[in-house]
Order: sequence, then structure tokens, then C-alpha cells
Amino acid sequence: MTSPTKDSLLHHDIRTTLKRMTVPMLLGMFTLMSFNLVDTFFISLLGTQELAAVSFTFPVTFTFISLVIGLGIGTSAVIAKALGAGNHEEARADGLAALWLAGFLIIAMALIGWLLHDVLFGLLGAEQSILQLIQQYMWIWLAGVVFLMIPMVGNSILRAAGETRLPAFIMAAGGLANALLDPLLIFGYGPVPAMGMQGAALASVISWLIGSVAVLFLLRKRGLIDAGWQPLHRAWPIYRKVLRIGFPAAGANMLTPLAMAVLTAIVAGYGAEAVAAFGVGIRLESMACLVILALSTTLPPFISQNFGAGDLQRVRAAYQHSIRFIFIWQLVLYLLLALGGTTLARVFSSDPEVQQLIVLFLWILPLGYGLQGLIILTNSSLNALHLPIQALWLSVLRLFVFYVPFAWIGGQLAGIQGLFIGCVLANLCMAFISYFWFQRSLGQMQRQQLTLEDAA
Repeated sequence: MTSPTKDSLLHHDIRTTLKRMTVPMLLGMFTLMSFNLVDTFFISLLGTQELAAVSFTFPVTFTFISLVIGLGIGTSAVIAKALGAGNHEEARADGLAALWLAGFLIIAMALIGWLLHDVLFGLLGAEQSILQLIQQYMWIWLAGVVFLMIPMVGNSILRAAGETRLPAFIMAAGGLANALLDPLLIFGYGPVPAMGMQGAALASVISWLIGSVAVLFLLRKRGLIDAGWQPLHRAWPIYRKVLRIGFPAAGANMLTPLAMAVLTAIVAGYGAEAVAAFGVGIRLESMACLVILALSTTLPPFISQNFGAGDLQRVRAAYQHSIRFIFIWQLVLYLLLALGGTTLARVFSSDPEVQQLIVLFLWILPLGYGLQGLIILTNSSLNALHLPIQALWLSVLRLFVFYVPFAWIGGQLAGIQGLFIGCVLANLCMAFISYFWFQRSLGQMQRQQLTLEDAA
């Protein structure tokens, strides 16, 4: 399967082109996410307390991931523009500066996370016994998180250059390394001692390190980044270019773990079993939404190319095709999750109460995954149209006007079941708003385009 060319993005059949772009990313994400699910499975074998501990880490770890995703969006946009204009030297300098910028920010966040560790997880509702387990995991995780950043930003540089298979391969290789190291380091074997939670974190760091070496080698081999260090007077303008696009996108992404932190604190009021079940459910949700996530990385370059060419009708058609496909796909997945809920619950926990809550999660939350897909694709499409502030506002509305408040109200009215129902209703309301917001924004652009054409 070859990488799509600029010509295919502008002129070839929309569904065929999006499929050609998305399938490699989907395969890579599926492999990575499935091995992360294996990670959760091995930790669950340690006990309910350990499973609850790693569930508490999700809002914090996802904050780091969200920042890097946002920086990757800015990096990709800046480099793609330079390459499209034939400025290969500028693109290489942009790539190097973006990696250094992301590294500086991640290291600063890791230091803050280390200093405020007990405060952060105490606010999330972690009890002292669970706090000790979280500490075992997070101190190693924070020490190596810079190696998570390098493959993610590096993959954004590769995608900006038209590569779709290599980023998928790197993600899959890292996930495979993590899955192989997990049981070895968690439970021990031969001369390798059993490390428990620390082993799970160390397995992740080693897999990131492998990915970092691979992506840096590929970037240098393909001439996509310069080597070494840039003086500040040269790097600072590039930092500003990346942050101009990446900061609003990162802000929108970082709102998700913030909302998840609040939601985790609410769920903690129902006990450690509820937090453990919620953590498993969220990880299953990440698997169920893989196609959405893959499309959210491949639809934006398609939209950006056609936006630059002035073909807004093709932009609208691509958006509509993607939304229709996501609704059909997620309906099928809901039926599979609802039917297999009991089996999945038994895989991830031997605690009857945790099993029951996992099943309840899988019967209710996946009803809203198609709606959630519409929201995510709308956000990524707005970023592709160079409207990151609008995407940021949509994220604020979704999470803090609908999602968290509806979940809290539902919990007050009907317990944990009501909380889950509130999340679905929030996605329903926000899906309608997102769809009409995008249509209005695109309509305004088309009217401006017609005005300019008439004036010419």
C-alpha cells in the first residue's frame, strides 16, 4: 500500500483515498492499543488495588499524551506547509526545533508531576494504600516519559511528509515490545525479579526508548530533520509557528484528561471497585474508538489539502462520508460489546462487583461512541481548516458544559448507572452542536470564497 500523493488527495475518489490513508494508521493503532489492553490485563492479575491504582493514573498520563498530540498537530501543519512550498531546508529545521520544544515542555511537566505527585492523586480521591502503589508506577513513568514524546512527534513529521505505513509500524513495534516485557518484569522469570507495578512502568519506558531510537534513525535517514542543536534566535521563531497551531490543539486535548480527572474523582465516591471497573471500561473504549482515532489523524491532511486548493465541496463530502461510516461502524461495535460484556468483565477481573460494573459500563457507554466520533472528527476537521480556537471552544462545551455536569447529575439521580447514562446524553447533545457548528463554519468559508471570486 503506497502513501497517498497530493494529487490523490485532491482528485481521487474520496472514500478510496481516505481508506488508503487510514488503514495503515488503524493497524498501527490497533496493535498499540491492544498491547496497552494487555498491559491492563497483567496489572489486573496483581489485584483490585493495583488495578484501581493504574486507573487513577489515567488522567495524569493522558495529560502528557494530550500535550504531545497537540504539539504533533502543530508540527505536522508547519512541516507540511514548508514541504508543500518546496522549502525542504526549512522543513528539516522545523522538525528538529519541534522535537526540542516538545522535549523541553515534557521534561518541565514531568518535574511538576514529580513534585506534586501526592497532591495530584490525593485530589483525585486516592487512598493512602493506593497512593503508595501509584507512586511505584508513576515515578518510573515520569522518569522516562520524554521517550514517549519522541516517537509521537516523530510520527507527526513522517505523516507530514506523506508517510503512513512507517508511523503505523513504529507504533506496532513499541506496543509489541511492551506486551512482551510486561509479564517478564511484572511477575519475574529466572534471574529477572518480580517488580509488580514498577515492572509495568519500566516495560512502557523501555518500549518508548525502542520507538525513539527507531523514529530518530528514520527521520535522519530520510533527511526530514537536521541534526544537533539550534541557537535560540533560530529556534524561537519555529517554536512560535508550532505553538500558534499546536497550543490551542494541545489545550483542547488536555481538557479531556482534566475532565477525566474530575470524573474519576466522582467515580471514586462509589469505591475502589467502581474506579477499577471505570479504568477497564475506559481502556476498552480506547479500543472501540480506534477507527475514529485513525480517521482523526488522516482526515485532517485530506481536508487541509483541499482547503488549500479551494475545493470546499470536497471538504464537505469527505466530512459527510466519514460521519456516515463512523455511525454504522460504531453501531456494530456496540452490539459486539453488549453481547460480549460478561466475558470481557471476567477477563479483566475476578472480583464479582468489578465484573458487574464493567458489564454495566459496556451496556451503556458504547451507545454514545458514534456520537463521540462525530465530535472528535469535527474537532480535527476544524483544526485542518485552520480554526483551532473553534475546536477548542467545542471541547470546552463538550466536557465542562455537558459531559461532566450531566455525569454528576445522573450520578446524583441514579447512582453509577445514572452517571453512565449522563455521559451518553451529553454526547448526544454535543454531537448536534458539533455537526451544525461545522456546517456553519464551512458555509461561511464558501460564501467568502464566492465573494472573492465575484470581486475578481
